[in-house]
Amino acid sequence: MSATSYTSSKQRLINISCFIIWISYAFIQTALLWWFDVDFNLALNDSLVSATVITLCCYVIANALNHYLPRRKGYVYIVIWGLVLAAISVSADRWILQYIIQEQTYLDHIDISLPLRFFINSLLIAWVAIVNILWNIQQEYKENEQRKADAERLAREAELYNLRQQLQPHFLFNSLNSIIALIGRKPDEARNMTFQLSDFLRGTLRKDDQQLIALKDELEHLQLYLEIEKVRFGHRLETQVTYDDACLNMTLPAMIMQPLVENAIKYGLYDTTENVTISVVCTCSDHLLEIQIENPYDSQSNKPRRGTGFGLRGVQRRLFLLFGRTDLLETKATTHIFTSIIKIPQL
Repeated sequence: MSATSYTSSKQRLINISCFIIWISYAFIQTALLWWFDVDFNLALNDSLVSATVITLCCYVIANALNHYLPRRKGYVYIVIWGLVLAAISVSADRWILQYIIQEQTYLDHIDISLPLRFFINSLLIAWVAIVNILWNIQQEYKENEQRKADAERLAREAELYNLRQQLQPHFLFNSLNSIIALIGRKPDEARNMTFQLSDFLRGTLRKDDQQLIALKDELEHLQLYLEIEKVRFGHRLETQVTYDDACLNMTLPAMIMQPLVENAIKYGLYDTTENVTISVVCTCSDHLLEIQIENPYDSQSNKPRRGTGFGLRGVQRRLFLLFGRTDLLETKATTHIFTSIIKIPQL
């Protein structure tokens, strides 16, 4: 809700509340005076004047608090305002009634009841003030929470954008180095890889404004990446991508699979001259999409490789920022197989 619409709504509520106060005060006072055998006309005149004056006082303090939220020390001034307004309301009642009611006996009864009227008016003004202060405090709390949520959302989106921007150069540099290496000895493959890289980057740019995409779109994009990698590694790289048809419309973060597949290729191929198969399996249940990526791994012969650490760390960070959970990425290493498992809740 904008500030203008909120102020307008608050003003309408004040107007309605003051009208209800006027009706209720006039009705209750008239009924009480008539119950105590006061002439109905006298009781009605007294009640209408008193209700009008106290309603005006309530309207004044409600509008003042509509634009002013007192701090801790400011509540003393609110109490003083309330007492002053109660005194003004009682004095105005007495001054106006002496021109409307000519019966001196009744005026004497009014003089006797002035302390009680002051007390009742003070309570009513205090009630209006407390309701408005609580309303303002609640609204300020909501606005602070909204600002905090907006700030956290903007920070999260900025970090997600930064993570995705890291992903593109990370892959681009590797691909360009491969193209350079192929230009001299395999120019046709270098040209083919350039076209594939162009298609891949074009698809990446189209996904820049999407946090979540369908699995079928992600698999198509992943296939472009795998075709580029197959040009780099030739017949040594084999891939198996299997999925349940029921999973194709489920959503996942854009380009979440690529860094894990890139890790699988790096650790599966770089330290061996044999053919290597990278397996990607997508399964799903009603509210969960699970992606399992496997690559051959020999814990005894594979030498630790230095890297940016972006792959697993970046994926885990993205999943946490999007879903607020740290258990959505799991890795398993046996003697021969390394497995990465991503779990994507379906919102």
